[in-house]
Amino acid sequence: MWSGILRGVLVSVLFGIVLFVLIPVHVPRPAFIPGFAPPPDMWPRTVSIAGIVLGLIVAAMAWAGPVARPVPDPEKQPAGAVGLPVLVGRFALVVLAFALFVVLVPLIGFVLAAILLTATAILLTGERRRLVWGAIVAVALPVALALFFNSALGTQFPKGPFSAFLGF
Repeated sequence: MWSGILRGVLVSVLFGIVLFVLIPVHVPRPAFIPGFAPPPDMWPRTVSIAGIVLGLIVAAMAWAGPVARPVPDPEKQPAGAVGLPVLVGRFALVVLAFALFVVLVPLIGFVLAAILLTATAILLTGERRRLVWGAIVAVALPVALALFFNSALGTQFPKGPFSAFLGF
């Protein structure tokens, strides 16, 4: 129970740091924004608020207690509880991954940095059975996100060596 509560609180704290520290520092707001245009920090703030809410939901669900589910196959028993040092270590790795992302975006561009961040996030989940799908998602999701924001919304991300290849 306590590990689930700690996990939810740590997720909320991480997104809180992004919302209240990183976004005001790294996302400039122009002096004039037309009435029909959202500010440049709208989507980062939306994602950060959603992350805080989801972290609090995880903590609340852990506080409520586990939901008993029948396990039909005895070989597929759920794994044992993870200790506090492992959870703190994972949280430190997530913070390090985001810090590296912030450092790498100006150097190699958004797309490559986002590919590395997504691949790191997938590896940190511990999933090892579907590495091919993980690699496909790690590449396709940031590329699709950058193409969507560039084409549909006209939002420019920091350029890198991979941006010209994609036509940004």
